Amino acid sequence: MKENTTSLAERLAGRIVELDASRLPPAVRRKCEDLLVDVVGLCVTARNKDYVKSALAGWDGDGPCTAIGHTRTLSAAGAAFINGTAAHGEDFDDTFEGGPVHAGAVIVPAVLAACERAPSLTLPRERGKEGWGQSALLGIAVGTEVMCRLSTVVPKAVHKSGFHPTAIFGVMGAAAGVGAALGLTQKQIVDALGIAGSLAGGIIEYLTEGAWTKRLHPGWAAQSGLRAALLGRAGYFGPRTVFEGVHGLFYGFAHTTEGNYDALIGDFGERWVTETLAFKPYPCGTMAHPYIDCAKRLAARGIKADDIKELVCEVAEGTVHRLWEPLASKQRPPNGYAAKFSTPFLLATGFVRGRVGLDAFTDAAVKDPAVLALSSKVRFVIDPDNPYPNNFTGRIRAVMRDGSVIEERQPHLRGGAHEPLTQKDVEDKFLLNVRHGGRDEKRGAEALRFLARFYDEDEIDLSPLRG
Repeated sequence: MKENTTSLAERLAGRIVELDASRLPPAVRRKCEDLLVDVVGLCVTARNKDYVKSALAGWDGDGPCTAIGHTRTLSAAGAAFINGTAAHGEDFDDTFEGGPVHAGAVIVPAVLAACERAPSLTLPRERGKEGWGQSALLGIAVGTEVMCRLSTVVPKAVHKSGFHPTAIFGVMGAAAGVGAALGLTQKQIVDALGIAGSLAGGIIEYLTEGAWTKRLHPGWAAQSGLRAALLGRAGYFGPRTVFEGVHGLFYGFAHTTEGNYDALIGDFGERWVTETLAFKPYPCGTMAHPYIDCAKRLAARGIKADDIKELVCEVAEGTVHRLWEPLASKQRPPNGYAAKFSTPFLLATGFVRGRVGLDAFTDAAVKDPAVLALSSKVRFVIDPDNPYPNNFTGRIRAVMRDGSVIEERQPHLRGGAHEPLTQKDVEDKFLLNVRHGGRDEKRGAEALRFLARFYDEDEIDLSPLRG
């Protein structure tokens, strides 16, 4: 790359500094409102889980920032890490279908921590009449947009290389989002993105035994992106060719510098993919959701599990290594967390229990004999025409003992662009998560009222979400 050539990071940063929260499309603001509600509810639902307790115990930096659902306050980086880990921990958070990536669990914690900490920082520009709530809104919108768009530059390649796209692209989105929220200059955002590229990481070996490491990927990306933005703001020099460079982000994590970079830059700030962000109806791997829907409909037709010889699922090749193989382990997952990424177990749960909720992943639930008996009958075949990752679909053929075949299809992800959740759906999910986290209905309703006005507040005060 010639020295005087404008890099992708420079072009992206130039677009970011031109944006204003007051001029965001209404649909983008609405999505960011729902995203805030969803993430806060997920932090509350996970607050008493072992992995959150371990993460808190392992973080030694206290400070003024809020770990949602906890009395202990942390440094900005600590709050971003704990909230990001909690928000993703139950795998009940949002999904961008084109990636796939989980944006909310990274971007919301990073931006909230930055804005909660920011009054003690000297900002690089005058804020005028804009309040911190509007800064948070802009940061969440920008960070989400950057993260989601990055995941479409070389679809599926990062996963195939053994990395978690949420972890890799999340740190870049968080750096951009925090940079936008704090009003960084174009040069400072370029440096922040360049720094963030060296802080990215997250392997998917958790799949082998249902280890907890996937849960911390968004939290680590959130705090890393926050740190990158603050370093960029302080003048730390990062590579401006972080995306397309011969040793850049895509070369390192997707093994190529060839990609559709127009998907990142082309109409950034004019068209918002954030509007299509999906909210999950089930707390498990998103690509399994359409198969759960199909299984539930098979059961609703009066089909008995004992009458089924086998359930044949037509699947996308890109999902096999995470949700289908090794098949024996996916039919009988070793623990509740592994079960969240085991489609045979998940669809069998939906068939037998009629639902897949947070209680489907306890030690007892993953040993349910009726569920395991049916999951052992599940197998898959690859459909070369499956549209994943642009659309998540499901197709199951139930081969019966009498030789007949009964089929169910799900053409899209419920909760996504084709069938989005309503505001009431999002709020009902929030209240469900709050109850699961040990909070009563009254406190949940108070939190909803607090969040409804959050983006219009002059100052960021997250203390009502503590304790």
